[in-house]
Amino acid sequence: MSTADATRTGAAAGESVEDFRARARVWIRANLRPLEVHEEVGILRVTRTDEEELAAAARERKVQRMLFDNGLAGICFPPEYGGLGLTRAHQLAFNEEIEGYEYPQRIQVPTLTPCAAVLLEFGTEEQKLAHIPAMLKGEEIWMQFLSEPSSGSDVAAALTSAVRDGDDWLLNGSKIWTTGAWWSDWALCLARTNWDVPKHRGLTVFILPLTAHGVDVQRIEMLNGLKEFCQEFMTDVRVPDSDRIGAVDDGWTVGTRWMFHERMASNSPYVTSPGTSAHHRIGPDWLLDIARDAGRLEDPVVRDLIGESRVLDLVGSALQPRLAAGMTTGRLSDQSAAIARLFAGITATQHMTNAFDIVGDRGAAWVEGDGAVFDVGQDFLMRQTATIGGGTTEMARNVISERVLGMPREAALDRGLAFRDVPRGARNS
Repeated sequence: MSTADATRTGAAAGESVEDFRARARVWIRANLRPLEVHEEVGILRVTRTDEEELAAAARERKVQRMLFDNGLAGICFPPEYGGLGLTRAHQLAFNEEIEGYEYPQRIQVPTLTPCAAVLLEFGTEEQKLAHIPAMLKGEEIWMQFLSEPSSGSDVAAALTSAVRDGDDWLLNGSKIWTTGAWWSDWALCLARTNWDVPKHRGLTVFILPLTAHGVDVQRIEMLNGLKEFCQEFMTDVRVPDSDRIGAVDDGWTVGTRWMFHERMASNSPYVTSPGTSAHHRIGPDWLLDIARDAGRLEDPVVRDLIGESRVLDLVGSALQPRLAAGMTTGRLSDQSAAIARLFAGITATQHMTNAFDIVGDRGAAWVEGDGAVFDVGQDFLMRQTATIGGGTTEMARNVISERVLGMPREAALDRGLAFRDVPRGARNS
């Protein structure tokens, strides 16, 4: 750790939550831009040109570095890797203080969780020192190469292969649904290293730069014109064995924790997440504005819909700290993170459905001057993304039933089979 970093973390050591909160409040209000109400709210709306998106990502890198330099980044990360070594209570206080102000949203998920969290648990000392401080400074934005075109939610059925070649590995295959890969730097990648054992026992995790020779990032156009999702094609991508995470063929041990941190998302102690309904997020405050601009604020049915969204918000606000406390103390299994994931997916789609019900036929056609009514129809069409990104809600239900409630596992025809013998694709009748 450099002298400057030691000074920075030393200033925070032993700092009470209230002193930290006061220091954060003063700095945030003096240095960060206040957000406009409902700024960037909606479901994956097309709000920027490519140039504007790159500029926004660059600004967030700068803000992250500003936070780092002023002892406000990596609040719960260990000091030896550039963090402050403070508590979850400090992070929650910071989340409250930054509400209503710009913050480096793109760097939180998946860079700080699950990627940095996985490095903390399974990375070598060299890997942690090389990458975690760079993440906290905004120098490295990370993606997760997990989903594949052929395997849907069954990430253990990965076909991307890694073959040993001396001190290196050669990766070949494809990953998909990687949001923002076209402007990112590194990736955590799950690959198959053994085809002669059951699928969960033949996987290994690697890290690789997205600028590596053989990595081709292609953007996917969604129905509303958004091109933030990407598909990556890897052709003989050479990765040194020093960039392997965990043991060879033991990637599922890493992967299980990886998916735990993925489900934690904005609930992770490593992540800054304001959690406001007025900025960046669909919620009851936004529905009030929609109802007002649609001229239906006094409609009792509409008021019921707004009330439903408010109740969901209140339940979510109580659920998150309850789950966090239970998992921290060991009273709840760490797999209970799936409960938060499931609830988040359900509530997001319900908020969006309520918004669409409020606007009525104006959800089919709108113009620029329609205020909060604008683009609600497209948001409704995109609402199911909330149940897919960050692990599907279907998988969350499986985790809750099997690993939290202890119910019998689903039947699986490939259980115990060597992965190369598992049937794939359509069979001839």
